[in-house]
Amino acid sequence: MARYTGPTSKIARKFGEPIFGPDKHFEKKNYPPGQHGLAKKRKKVSEYGTQLQEKQKVKYTYGLLERQFRNLFEQASRMKGRKGENLIILLESRLDNLVYRLGIAPTRAAARQLVSHRHIIVNGNVTNVPSYSVKPGDVIGVREKSKALEVIQDAVGKGSISKYSWLEWDGANLTGKFINRPEKTEIPETINEQLIVELYSK
Repeated sequence: MARYTGPTSKIARKFGEPIFGPDKHFEKKNYPPGQHGLAKKRKKVSEYGTQLQEKQKVKYTYGLLERQFRNLFEQASRMKGRKGENLIILLESRLDNLVYRLGIAPTRAAARQLVSHRHIIVNGNVTNVPSYSVKPGDVIGVREKSKALEVIQDAVGKGSISKYSWLEWDGANLTGKFINRPEKTEIPETINEQLIVELYSK
């Protein structure tokens, strides 16, 4: 399956929360899309359906395909600690997610594009793999010739970096440092990772 590129508001309404960020359309219609949207909202969902919906929500939130997500979960399962929390750590450590968290791009999709088009550097080296796993202490920045890009300037001007304690931002040089992996409680998105663990444990 190809990565979803359709209306983000429609997906946000499907899951009942603005998973792609502030959304005026979602605020006006915060019920499932379609002719029977309000009726669907009242329909009881099975345990499996609830688990599947949570997995799909996280996949859309971070922009992963099914195989990528499954591989990430298997990697989390091999790590010490709780599988669900490890999964969140791996998702948050992705380069495209950190470019978004640093405020270099307005959305994760835009961040993924900036990385793929070689506008982003990690520790001084160009890295064009959105799934690259950033380690604590690594420095993420914008290539010198890319600093004037309108999408980057507009995003940086909003200054979204201040709300994340695990990131350090240098606005003068357009670089950010990944200080440490965040705790689950620090992640702004509402994710019930235990439902995903239960789904893959079947």
